Amino acid sequence: MDNKKSAFIAIVGRPNVGKSSILNRLLGHKIAIVSSKPQTTRTRITGVLTEGDIQLVFIDTPGLHKPHNSLDKFMLRSVNESVAGVDACMLVTEAGVLPGEEEKLFAEKFKALGVPAILAINKTDTVKDKTILAPQISALSQIFDFSAVVPVSAQTGSGMTELKKELSVFAQEGGFMFDEDSLTDQPERVLAAEMIREKLLRLLDKEIPHGTAVFVERMKERDEGGLIDADAVIYCERESHKGIIIGKGGAMLKKIGTYARQDMEKFFGCRVNLKIWVKVKEDWRNREGILRSLGYDESSFDS
Repeated sequence: MDNKKSAFIAIVGRPNVGKSSILNRLLGHKIAIVSSKPQTTRTRITGVLTEGDIQLVFIDTPGLHKPHNSLDKFMLRSVNESVAGVDACMLVTEAGVLPGEEEKLFAEKFKALGVPAILAINKTDTVKDKTILAPQISALSQIFDFSAVVPVSAQTGSGMTELKKELSVFAQEGGFMFDEDSLTDQPERVLAAEMIREKLLRLLDKEIPHGTAVFVERMKERDEGGLIDADAVIYCERESHKGIIIGKGGAMLKKIGTYARQDMEKFFGCRVNLKIWVKVKEDWRNREGILRSLGYDESSFDS
């Protein structure tokens, strides 16, 4: 008799509360990029955790924010579509922060769709006085009847065992959705592009990283094996931004490439020959054709 159970869990919350960091910590592997800048995640990223007879399929979503361009509208729809059709949601908030409009909007979505939700209060390691969590939990419990409330720290791993236990309650009989050794459904080229984009977010200041996109044009393992050739393009919106990304004598682009290559080699388990070019595409975040070519296509949500 097959006792295998699975559940689809959408991870939602306002920007920069640590949704991707929690996903990476739960999986024990880094599949979602993280940075201190809001709106790091742009698309729905699926992470798969299989332990024993339970498989949890997580959908990491962009932070909920007011859209300012076509890319932002895609990200907003990504959040809305992710909440629909899952077995449960995990609302992530930051320790010590009382609920705002974002949390109230999510609570309304949960109620409208009849979706159960768990509350994960992240960054508890940054709070010395844990008594401040009580009024926060009370305020959040007034806007939605959460199935469980779990204080966690993606940084230290605290609370993750309890979180997995609470999420496993939603697993339904019917077997696994993915192979037991699967970590994500993201193609290798998408993962590689995200690793490069993470370095842009970490190494560049202010608005420049948000005006960039990365597309891996080619990713192929050589016949003799043990080495992957990858060609990537960084798109930016202005010629001045291109100069900053490349840096004096190509120093910044070299640093971006080196750090990204190291991540790729660690994840893919082999040597990577990475080449990166920088091209200007003015106002690409509002150009539907470019957004589609980069995978930001709202029609992909239509059924």
